[in-house]
Formats: sequence, structure tokens, C-alpha cells
Amino acid sequence: MAVNEKDERREESGTSGVDRRSVLRGIGAAGTISVLGFTGTTGAQGDQMLKLAQVKSPLEFDPIVLNDVPSAQVSDRVFEGLYRYDESTTVIPELATGEPEVSNDGSTYVVQIKDGATFQNGDPVTAEDVKYSFEAPVDEETENASELNMIDTVTAQDERTVQFDLKYPFGAFNHTLTWSIVPKSVREQDKEAFNTKKPVGSGPFEFVDWQEGNFAEVRRWDDYWGEPKPQLSGIRFVPVEEPTTRVTTLRNGENDVIEEIPPKLYPQVRGMGDAGIEEVLGIGYFYLAFNCKEGPTADPAVREAIDYTFSMDQAVSNFVEPTGERQYSPLPQPVVEEWGMPVDRWKEIPNDKDVDQAKSMLDDSDSVPDDWNANIIVPPDDKREQIGVTVANGLKEAGYNANVQRLDWGAFLDKYVSGDPNDYNMYTLGWAGVPDPDAFTYYFFAEESHGVTDGTFYGEVSDQIVSARESNDRAERKQLYVDAITTMLEDRAHLSAYNLKNSFGVKQYVQNFRSHPVGSFTVAEEYANTSLSSQ
Repeated sequence: MAVNEKDERREESGTSGVDRRSVLRGIGAAGTISVLGFTGTTGAQGDQMLKLAQVKSPLEFDPIVLNDVPSAQVSDRVFEGLYRYDESTTVIPELATGEPEVSNDGSTYVVQIKDGATFQNGDPVTAEDVKYSFEAPVDEETENASELNMIDTVTAQDERTVQFDLKYPFGAFNHTLTWSIVPKSVREQDKEAFNTKKPVGSGPFEFVDWQEGNFAEVRRWDDYWGEPKPQLSGIRFVPVEEPTTRVTTLRNGENDVIEEIPPKLYPQVRGMGDAGIEEVLGIGYFYLAFNCKEGPTADPAVREAIDYTFSMDQAVSNFVEPTGERQYSPLPQPVVEEWGMPVDRWKEIPNDKDVDQAKSMLDDSDSVPDDWNANIIVPPDDKREQIGVTVANGLKEAGYNANVQRLDWGAFLDKYVSGDPNDYNMYTLGWAGVPDPDAFTYYFFAEESHGVTDGTFYGEVSDQIVSARESNDRAERKQLYVDAITTMLEDRAHLSAYNLKNSFGVKQYVQNFRSHPVGSFTVAEEYANTSLSSQ
């Protein structure tokens, strides 16, 4: 699933053709580890439950509709997909027996389901369940519909064979096949109960209980059909929103793992002696975006002038590192490396700070009123607010006023897609998605995304982005993305900023807990089967 800042409501969810949940969750990893389930090992409190502190409370657990990161962190322990990611970003079989059979120029995929795969109520996982799981988000017009909008039909050929016929040869469909599978009969019986009281999946952990704002709990499913069986007996997810308090709960042993360590608190965690930091660069992207539809920033020269008012390199160094790193395009570094993208070329595009040059360009612009007061909106996130304040300070140095509005998520999500310069001239946001260029271009720069997951309304590269989405030729896709991203960066629809690490503070007695670039963390894999050792 793509996620947007999820609770930042997967940061942001919408209902039209493009999915707003991908708008980056703010991005932070959120982990959970479960406590061991074998005799002789105990957790910090002497019990069998791993306690993990999340940034926010989960809201729901049905993968058909959920659209926030904390919820996904719980749900992902309960549900499985036909495919999953290995310890990096390679798609490998999970419920599927092997690789899909691909035909019809990349428009038809046939997948075989493993014999013996069962849901937690004892029912077998069938092709009909798979068909239902991929159709329901669209049929029910959920916020997640656009993640599956390339599918034309899904056919259950027999009990364990499912066929996907696509509207076009979608080059990133292998990532779409990681979508979670739900039991049709159980969900249809009571969708509300399935979402909040008793979700049923085929994964290694069963849902136990949830009290919004207090905790969510899963336990090991002892009859799990797959391998490996978890060593943990359960995971208790506890929301602790205030960062300093979260770190304190790690120090005093109240929680065994905490997620998302702020930059200023890294030294505290590293210095604890009995804890460390587990981290990996996520598949995400944070950026400053311009209103390219109306107002002064619809003029590319004004956007370039604003780029001269500050140094993004310095801002990231000041406010983000070491929790993240500078990013020079919409594509996360793992995607850049896998595709061989020209990041060195893209690094040369941003301007160094030159306030005199900025002032000269703004003063000479017919688009900028003498009394212009630029409006910058930011979500409730310190790092993104600090980027906005840095830009505002640069504009003030150049002789213009700027106002930074920190909005709650609901207000922000309503405003940033309006295209109204009275609402915003600039905004800061983030996005997380699958490790493919499509996930970091289509939801911003295709016309279908404008006003849904994008507030720039920048359409200069829409045709290229859509052509790349509808091609199964990797070389062709790469060239389209290179050309489109280069044009966008030169036009400064976005000023790319940074990517965050999925970071966790972990007590030393927690063994084999791994952060993951796509899925936040893993606790029940052959390469990382988490357990708790004696203190």
C-alpha cells in the first residue's frame, strides 16, 4: 500500500482516482516487536509481551479501507499478500506458489495460491478471496481505490488460480500484488466488526484487542500455516505522541521498542547503554511544493527566485539529520540506485542561497506585488514546519513578507489541494510508496492527481508520467522518468528536500528486530525472527 502521512491519514486520503493515502505518512517507521514465546525468556516487565511505542494510535485494521501508518503497522502482522518484500525491496512469494505467469504484453498476470494457506478462522485462502480483496477497494469507492485502478478484471479460474487482466501493461504491477488478502465471507458478514473488533487474516499474529488512544494488541497464531513461526508470543502497541516522553519510556523500560526518534534525541538513545538505534532509509520523499496554478508562484521565475532565498542543504542538515538525509529528486535513494537514475545531474539543479539574486528577480517580476505576503502552509510536523520557516525567513531577507501556518491534518488536507493562492502559495508535505518511480511521480504530476494528492497543479510532464505508467518496457519507462523529473526540477514545481529513516530505539534484550525500508519493521521472518532474551 502506498501511504501518506498516514495519520496524517495515510496522510491523506481521498476518494477519487488517485489515492491520497500515499501522501506520505509523516513518514516514520513504526515498529512493533512481539515478545518471545518460548520458555526462559522474559521481557522488560518479566512478561511475554513485547511493548512497542507508536507515534499515534491506530484507527482501524481492515486493509481494504485503512489509510494510516499506525493502523497498517498492526494490520500488517495479521494479514498477508500474494507477495511480500524480502529484507530489502525485492518482491517474493508469500501466499503465491511462485512468480506470476505474465502474458499479453504484460497485461495479464496469473497467480497460483499455495495449497494449505489458511485464514485464522480455519478457512482456506481461495482465488475468490483474492478476487474480492482486489475488487472491494474500488467497488466500495474507498480511499485506496486508485492503488488498484490499473486492474480491468480479476477472475478466479479455480480454487487456487487467479487471473488479473490490466487496462494497460502497468510496469509496477509486481508491487501491486503485495496487496493484503482478506476472507470474503468473514468481512461481508460484518464489515464494521471486521475493521475494528475482529479482523481475520492469514498472517502469523491474531488480533486481540484495541482501545483507541490506549493500545492495540496482537498475539502469535499458534496454528499459523506458514514458516517461520514467530518466536514472540504477542505485541502490544502503545501510542506515545510526545517524542521526549517516548524516549523516556524506552529508558525506564516501560516500552521495549520505540519508533521515530527526533534528531535532537538521537544522542540520548545512543547514550543509554542498554539500548541502541535500529534504522534503515525508508521508501519516502519530503518536499516543498509551489502553487503552480494561480498567484505569484505560478510563474517559474518566481519559484526559482524563492529557491535562491535559502539553502535546502543547510535546512536538512539543521533540522533533519541524522534522522534522515538530503534527497535531490522525488525518488528515494533505493529507487535511484536500482534504476540507475542520474542523481548527480539532479544535484546540480538547486540554487545556492543568494538573497541578492532572489531580491533582484522578485523585484523585477510582474507577478509579485510590492506588498506580497507569501502564504506557506505546513502540517503538524516540526521538520516540515522548520523547512517552511526557513523559506519564510529567506523571503523576509529579500524584502518580502511570508506567513507560515501550521495546520492540523484535517485543515491541511482540505487546503493544500484547493489551488487557491489565498489558501497557499507553498506547502510542505511527504509521501511514502512502493519502490518504483511510478509511486513518486504519478500521484504528483499526472493530471488525474491534481486536486486529489497534488496541490501544485503542475501539468507540464503529465503525458510523460502517464506514458511511463502504461508501459512495461523498463528502458522506455526510465527515459520518460528521467526527462519528466529533470523538467520538473528545473521548473521547480517541487523543491525536493529529504527522506527519513525508519528508525527505532531498541532495548538490547530485544533480539533480531529489523527496521524495513518498505514495511517499517519485521519480526517474523527467517532473517529476523524477533525474540526477547533474559535481562
